Amino acid sequence: MDSLPKQLKGLIGPSILNADLSKLADESRRLLDAGADYLHLDVMDGHFVPNLTIGHPVIKCLRKNIPKVYFDAHMMVAKPEQWIEEMAGAGVNQYTFHIESTPTENIPNIIRKIKEADMKVGIGIKPKTDINVISEFINDIDVVLIMTVEPGFGGQKFMGDMMEKIRWLRKTYPQLLHIEVDGGVNMKTINDCAEAGANMIVSGSALIESKQPNKDMEQMRQLIDESLKSKKFNIQLTNDQHCSH
Repeated sequence: MDSLPKQLKGLIGPSILNADLSKLADESRRLLDAGADYLHLDVMDGHFVPNLTIGHPVIKCLRKNIPKVYFDAHMMVAKPEQWIEEMAGAGVNQYTFHIESTPTENIPNIIRKIKEADMKVGIGIKPKTDINVISEFINDIDVVLIMTVEPGFGGQKFMGDMMEKIRWLRKTYPQLLHIEVDGGVNMKTINDCAEAGANMIVSGSALIESKQPNKDMEQMRQLIDESLKSKKFNIQLTNDQHCSH
């Protein structure tokens, strides 16, 4: 897909940070050919989180090689307003920043600047952050990202108690909100995410190391769509269930 669907459905975005970064374009194509709906790009600045990863120059090069895929930039940075123009220029479609990274009074201005740069707006929530802090911004954004591990650290266990945040969001905003989950999502934990009401799934090593990523992604999507259509949520899905790349 090259844009965010207006109606809810299951979408799978591999986190390519877990891939062989020396072959980033090839690895991205492999995952897209296997059925990925979008690519999740982890950007870390060494301040908001202790690690450093890729930045807009690498994303710009990746965009030249992969022109028509939805790029979701997960901005784990201390000054999210600083990188909006650079990421837009690099070809990013969705700019997801953390609510903990900036004073609350700055958030409306950041949202406005992201929209002016023609990107979708996502806000991320760390595990220890109360979900209610995002309520006042819901109507102005496209995606809420629920972290099921602490951002910036690899190899953590999936935090199943974060599903309560997803349940609250989906119950409160059933038709309007894309809910993304990131951290420890694999074939064992996807069912928890689907049952809670998430529709955008970020998965790293589970998909990259899988011997059958196509089957795994299709199963993930199927679980999400079945949950969204169930009596619990009763969300009407579109006929063209999944966009082509």
